[in-house]
Amino acid sequence: MPPIRLIAGLGNPGPDYARTRHNAGFWFVQRLADYYGIALKLESRFQGLTGKGVIEGQEIRLLLPTTFMNKSGAAVVPMTQFYQLVPEQLLIAHDELDIPAGHIRLKQGGGHGGHNGLRDICPHLGNDFWRLRLGIDHPGHKSQVTSHVLGKPVAAEQAILDEMIEFALNQLPLLLSGQPDKAIQTLNSFKPAV
Repeated sequence: MPPIRLIAGLGNPGPDYARTRHNAGFWFVQRLADYYGIALKLESRFQGLTGKGVIEGQEIRLLLPTTFMNKSGAAVVPMTQFYQLVPEQLLIAHDELDIPAGHIRLKQGGGHGGHNGLRDICPHLGNDFWRLRLGIDHPGHKSQVTSHVLGKPVAAEQAILDEMIEFALNQLPLLLSGQPDKAIQTLNSFKPAV
């Protein structure tokens, strides 16, 4: 597989959204930046906070779009094209309604599954990029989806989501070192202990 060169986290910018479930992708990339000491700074040409560092011997760029979720492509697509990356070199971390809270699914390819961030990216890049799907659970009825994803988890749920983010961070080297099958098996079998 081509090496991962760009990791983008999807979410909504600003303090009002910072702790909402829809920002799980932001949480992952911000935690990754903190862990590896990668400074993120605003880069207007990519409409996002970006940074570059070495993770497990690989030069990796990070991106947090400063567009809103449904305009994520305005940040992800130009950055992918500027650095002449193929979609297989892109990992997008995002929240996932169809997975129980605290569970993870790593996969390559697939459709947008109704996710507005992916819906804005797929028409421009295709579907072959990697996705780190971070489970936030479904509220039960589609009429409750918006308030659920834009809501803040209670303390017990936040603990589960934090554990998920930490586990994903610790297993990321498997994917970056060219062991996608092992990364998928390990991440997809994770169950939070909390």
